[in-house]
Amino acid sequence: MSNTWKDSWKAKLNQLQCHFTWTPQKENIDLDDMKHRLEDLIQAGVKFQAMSYNHLAFINCLQGNCEEAIQNLKEAERILRERHEDEFEKRILVTYGNYAWVYYHMDRLEEAQSYLDKLETVCKLFPEASRFTAMIPEVYGEKGWSLLRSSRKYYEESKECFKKALEEDPDNTEWIVGYATVLSRLEMFSGTTAHHQPRESVKWFRRVLELDPDDSVSMVLLALKLQELKQKEEACALVERALQKSPDLLYVLRYAAKFMRKEGDLERSLELLKKGLKIAPESAFLHHQVGLCYKTKLMPLIKNPNLTKLPKLSSRQVTELINQCKHHFKKASENRPLTFVIAKLDYAVICSLNKEYLKVEEIFSNLLKFEQMHPDDKQSVYLQAGLFEMHHKRSESNAIAYFLEGLKFKRNSLEWELCHKNLIKIATRQIDRNQTDSKAFGILGRVHQLTGEKRDAIECFEKALQIDCDNEEYISALLELRLSLQAQNDSPN
Repeated sequence: MSNTWKDSWKAKLNQLQCHFTWTPQKENIDLDDMKHRLEDLIQAGVKFQAMSYNHLAFINCLQGNCEEAIQNLKEAERILRERHEDEFEKRILVTYGNYAWVYYHMDRLEEAQSYLDKLETVCKLFPEASRFTAMIPEVYGEKGWSLLRSSRKYYEESKECFKKALEEDPDNTEWIVGYATVLSRLEMFSGTTAHHQPRESVKWFRRVLELDPDDSVSMVLLALKLQELKQKEEACALVERALQKSPDLLYVLRYAAKFMRKEGDLERSLELLKKGLKIAPESAFLHHQVGLCYKTKLMPLIKNPNLTKLPKLSSRQVTELINQCKHHFKKASENRPLTFVIAKLDYAVICSLNKEYLKVEEIFSNLLKFEQMHPDDKQSVYLQAGLFEMHHKRSESNAIAYFLEGLKFKRNSLEWELCHKNLIKIATRQIDRNQTDSKAFGILGRVHQLTGEKRDAIECFEKALQIDCDNEEYISALLELRLSLQAQNDSPN
């Protein structure tokens, strides 16, 4: 196919609304991880499986598995014909668009054209449609789910898609669940609009259950939010109801287990997680939750000051718990090496407790090489690396360097607060030991500078320069701060 011919084809295909024209592309997602998660969704028997097959077709095509992608699309089409016959034309638009793209990548242009023709025919059913696509709730909704499942960086865009779908179809539980889920996730993260808002997701999960009282997955997701809000009685009742209604549904098992762990019922949590692992043995989420249960059992024993005096049975118990934690955290992080950073950090914590320091340093080094890592995750890495250097390697200078890097990210997170707290603690301790420690005043200056406290930063750098008058770093920082304050004072009100 000539480049000119290919470009003209691509211009037509770029008009479609489907996975190939939405934001996430090969360089922005971990394809293997995404494939595993989609296969887990399909295996778990979640609702609306056609969307999962559509998304899986896109991933398979990006990996060069075009024949497999076609089979995924055939399965999506079959499900839509069987389960959504009355709204087939509304729901098939994304699938037909994906077909056209996959056949284009296979250089089978006749088949690609046949799906463009089908799209053109279907689009005539919708008054405001363009030639090849119609921006209807079903398209906005599927795009919302695709972005939600792809990466944290697309959550805000996903939220907007669900809002658009709900504007025209306000009682559709498929879009309400998506909207509630993305709000719930945004509420968890720092630096997002939703982070400072009340628990808006609670309202939307309640709306799902008003419209569909049997939605057991929404029951456990609502329960987790209520647990955060200390509404324990209602939360517990929802979890028990969900388990009674759907005792073998993977997504009920995984979130119910998480709820039980946070309530302190570790044995019940482990029971549910092991049941889930029989359904999805490679699930990174389940392995991580199992590891967290064992870590919760381990930490009181590790923190016991009389650990060396414990009977042999307890020592063996500690060893066994460490091994269980390592196994499950390693399994979780291996299955999602680029996206499940928290599992890798938990693995590093256990290795540090086991004095496997070279392994820990290797983990941090590899994590900090990931260019695509989300800023929240990178901040977590800097915090944990700093804590490791401070508590295990006894290197305050290395810990300071990591904590300062952690402060460069957005505030309003626990990680930021801990980086800030530890830097103040280290610098204050050093000054108490030695009133002429210029480096300690320099650290305080950098902390105040990064937190926007310019006058306090200037005062600290001036004290540092009284002790170390030729330090170029302090002179440069002081000059920058004074110029910034002057510009601020000179600016019109």
